[in-house]
Amino acid sequence: MTQDEVDGLVPRWQEAGMPAALIASLEISKRMSRVHMVFDQAMKAELAELGLTTAEFDVLAALARSAPPHRLKPSELSRSLFLTSGGTSNVLQRLAAAGYVERADNPGDARSRWVQLTAEGLRVANLALDGAGRAHAEAMAGVPEPTLRRAADALRELTLALGRRGR
Repeated sequence: MTQDEVDGLVPRWQEAGMPAALIASLEISKRMSRVHMVFDQAMKAELAELGLTTAEFDVLAALARSAPPHRLKPSELSRSLFLTSGGTSNVLQRLAAAGYVERADNPGDARSRWVQLTAEGLRVANLALDGAGRAHAEAMAGVPEPTLRRAADALRELTLALGRRGR
């Protein structure tokens, strides 16, 4: 079996007397960080061309995925994207200033508002989603599809076992 950089750390962890389960957890954590870094770098390159941050992309993508008229409440965005309400507010202010989203009153609830994509916001969201697809394809170029499938399935098992922790 071919080894990676993380495998080089395992003997030191074993010598330190760490239990096998902890070593496996550390291996997962280190490898997930490495994979995340590869995706993150590829995404940032694509998003930079559109002048977007990752958080801005996430909000635009969430709104684009919602049914027309592509609107959600800020609280729904915060929950689905794991952002704080303050973080969501900051991102929405930047997107509104760029003309990508607009806020509208919610006639059904005077205490809440809607955030809706503008036509330009939908255009940019679609460009960004296309770029995200390219970034992911480029990041995983050369990795056999069965390997990707096994990794995705294994990570699903892991996230299901962890439950709602970390949300």
